[in-house]
Amino acid sequence: MSQPRPRPAASRASRGRRAAAAALACALLPGCVGTSRQTGLNPNGPQAESIFNLWTFYWVTATAVFVAVMAALALALLRARRRGAVDTSEAGEGRARRWVLGATGVTLAILVVSLVASYLTGRAYAITPEAGRPLQISVIGHQWWWEAQYSDSVHSRSLTTANEIHIPVGRTVVLKMTSTDVIHSFWVPNLAGKKDLIPGYGTTMWLRADRAGVYRGQCAEFCGMQHANMSFLVIADPPGEFARWYEGQLADAMPPADTSASTGKNVFMNHGCVLCHTIRGTDAGSRVGPDLTHVASRRTLAAATIPNNRGWLGGWVMDPQGIKPGTRMPPNDMRADELQALLTYLQSLR
Repeated sequence: MSQPRPRPAASRASRGRRAAAAALACALLPGCVGTSRQTGLNPNGPQAESIFNLWTFYWVTATAVFVAVMAALALALLRARRRGAVDTSEAGEGRARRWVLGATGVTLAILVVSLVASYLTGRAYAITPEAGRPLQISVIGHQWWWEAQYSDSVHSRSLTTANEIHIPVGRTVVLKMTSTDVIHSFWVPNLAGKKDLIPGYGTTMWLRADRAGVYRGQCAEFCGMQHANMSFLVIADPPGEFARWYEGQLADAMPPADTSASTGKNVFMNHGCVLCHTIRGTDAGSRVGPDLTHVASRRTLAAATIPNNRGWLGGWVMDPQGIKPGTRMPPNDMRADELQALLTYLQSLR
């Protein structure tokens, strides 16, 4: 006897529980996947280092100015209290004039130094280093996920992935970016500042990771309902590990290894999945949604919103709106046995 089909719509209470679980997973995700804390105060690349140094200069200067102003105010109040009145004599006015002129001169000097420091930081940020051959990656923003295309002079060695950008440690990476819908902004503060992605217009930025690690990035321009859940991971690998990852990503999906995975492949090809996703080595070739050829090798799902494990993957397939309301992925109505077979197949795509 066949198992009952799942309800196509969840109750309000069920949706609320799933939304709360998704929020909790999002909050705990950096710790779960070993991701470096998303902050500009822990720079791991030359651009982030330049921005951090500029921030440090502004912070120290502002603190010093605040302390000096408060000290001058306190001193003035103490003197006025001792004398009982403001010194309006010619000598007193002369001293006050000299203090005002001195403070004005210091202010102008601080502004000039700030201008020069800001210019030098912007120049260092804008000019791509010429040493070595940079890695070229095209980044395309979608509502609400990221597509990354690795270019190569040999077309067969180009590849596409989603939401996780692998780069080799110590190598300059040039990002050529655009958007398919609205303005997004690429920001990974541990490595570089933010850069806008504008529909119909190409922008370029560069970055370099000086230390291996997993760095969380975020869309930094409000782009709609799920803007807060449009995140990504930049994974900086040692050169050898990056080369192995790249070669693995070039391969087509492996054929199903058992009956369950084979059934899951048939489910994928006969349901709506095939209308939106690509799995290289199969007849699935749509580019509406992320490429799933090696989806099981990724750490997260739904643009770093949830961890990539069987439970969350099943919830995402069946009811993506309950996890990420407004996402372009529709719910999928299938039997429990079909879902389990599909999950087995998707988890084999490494």
